[in-house]
Amino acid sequence: MEKDIQLLPGYRVNEYLLVLPPPEELWNKIVKIKARFADTYQAANARWGKPHITLAKFVQYEMMEARIVNRLNIVGMGQRPFKIMLRDYGSFPSHTICIHVATKTPVQDLIKQVRSEGQRLMKLNDDHKPHFIMEPHLTVARNLQPWQYVKSWADYSNRQFTGCFIADSMLLLKRARNETAYQIVQRFAFRNLPVTTKQGELFG
Repeated sequence: MEKDIQLLPGYRVNEYLLVLPPPEELWNKIVKIKARFADTYQAANARWGKPHITLAKFVQYEMMEARIVNRLNIVGMGQRPFKIMLRDYGSFPSHTICIHVATKTPVQDLIKQVRSEGQRLMKLNDDHKPHFIMEPHLTVARNLQPWQYVKSWADYSNRQFTGCFIADSMLLLKRARNETAYQIVQRFAFRNLPVTTKQGELFG
């Protein structure tokens, strides 16, 4: 990444996340699960990582932000709110424990729409392309050490969890490369409106 900054000195590069946030009651429920995990398995990042379903993550010059926001606003305007069902726990061996998204298709369809309309704007260069999370999940803890993963998965693979909510918006988050906390750039409400955009204008 340092090479990218040297190419355009003085231009700020941010890390971005596009996410689906759960509503407050469910958010608080998952925060407690993450805090208990952090205490039990000495996994600090489980405590400070905020609950959400990640749609995409990318790095980009801040000067591109307004154009990206414009694209995502168009996606949100055309998107119909949809129900998300969360059920039980899953894992990505050997580093992540997560909550399953049982209703994957509507999330995946949204991700494909974001990818179609925003992929070029989100690409910094050939070495830093946007990453679209086509296996939607809600992270409990990630970057686990092997012992943390083995012990925690032996426990959480037998636990149950249920939750559901209506996804009616997505959030774009950002942080500077030397920061740990993300801040909200903008919320994009799902309005289910007819959106017509000429193909040649998609990346304008």
